[in-house]
Amino acid sequence: MSPEARHDEIARFNFLANFNKYLSAVVVGGNAVAYQARARPAWEAEHGRPPRDRREIRAAMSGDPYYRMWSALRRNGMEMRQQAGRALVLRQAEALRDRARALNGDAPTLQLDPSVEVPRYQSAIDNHCMPGSYFAEHLPDDVSAAANYDAGMFATTTGLFGRFLDGAGRGTAEWLARRRPGWSPRRILDLGCGLGHNTVPVARAYPAAEVIGVDLAAPMLRYGHARARGMGVGNLRFLQGDVERLPFPDGHFDLVYSTMFFHETARGALRRILREVGRVLAPGGLHLHLEQPPYRDMDEFEKFLRDWDCYYNNEPFWTTLHDLHLPTVLAECGFDADRIFETRIHAIVDDAMPKVAGEVEDFGRGGMWYAFGSERAPFEAWRESVALPATVIPPATGGDVRA
Repeated sequence: MSPEARHDEIARFNFLANFNKYLSAVVVGGNAVAYQARARPAWEAEHGRPPRDRREIRAAMSGDPYYRMWSALRRNGMEMRQQAGRALVLRQAEALRDRARALNGDAPTLQLDPSVEVPRYQSAIDNHCMPGSYFAEHLPDDVSAAANYDAGMFATTTGLFGRFLDGAGRGTAEWLARRRPGWSPRRILDLGCGLGHNTVPVARAYPAAEVIGVDLAAPMLRYGHARARGMGVGNLRFLQGDVERLPFPDGHFDLVYSTMFFHETARGALRRILREVGRVLAPGGLHLHLEQPPYRDMDEFEKFLRDWDCYYNNEPFWTTLHDLHLPTVLAECGFDADRIFETRIHAIVDDAMPKVAGEVEDFGRGGMWYAFGSERAPFEAWRESVALPATVIPPATGGDVRA
């Protein structure tokens, strides 16, 4: 299903990938110099004290020429990425649509529901500067929004997620294999699956399981279903629906997970979704959610830099989510506090891609994720059956940490 790129289109994406990498590895460092040399002294002269938090740092830096230059480059890089992706896919929109139609056919594993209402916190935002966001449709059965996202993520992530942009899903599968060796979940649910970048590797890791990806956006599901079929994945179903109101019975899934989903979710919806997760999670089940690191334990200047996406990349819920203590939110939503965990999950990429661990994280688009979740009783009986060590590895070693 991948769009077919010409020479100049490939060159443009290669430029954008390296442009983003240069911004994140080299240019970003000048912001700290500008803050210490100009913005902080000017703030102290006016207020008689240094900035207290990231919001005051942002106010102090907003007029600094270096920060404005860096910020403008990042914004223009994202806009160029959207222009490049849309130019690539819109010239072949009908061909992509026809290819998806042929692969999808009348398969019962693609279930679209035009009556599903998109919440305003999604419909009113062009996420990542995507015109029409994930939902744009320019012709019947359109898949161009998903094809644009699929192609453009290479530039946005500078290749850190792998050839098929599935580094998070492959990392999740590897983490699950270590956490629960020999486990055979019957049913798996991916919340906000998009076009299935990270659904496919989990489905491949558990071929005996029924895997369901739920998303609001029909273009993403059409493209994702066709893509999975083209990749030979047969145990995967794509369903259009609102994850605040899942159409499944209680205790239906052994594994529920999400990847970079909650930072695009309003605060009230976050709690409704987590309560739904608790409702559909089976006894002995596990749920796991990958996000970028929370702001706690970061210095205020790093928080200020990470906030950039909230103000300038159409990610209005970014700051709110990263301020939350998510284990506490889980406990408030009814999950057993003794079974809540936090962990780190690293991207796993194919041999053709560079090693992720040595890369510089681009303040929200790195190859490592913070993850949180919990396990549901009867966990003890299951743990005894697989002899999982009860010892928790300290965070410095990259293992799990209890909340």
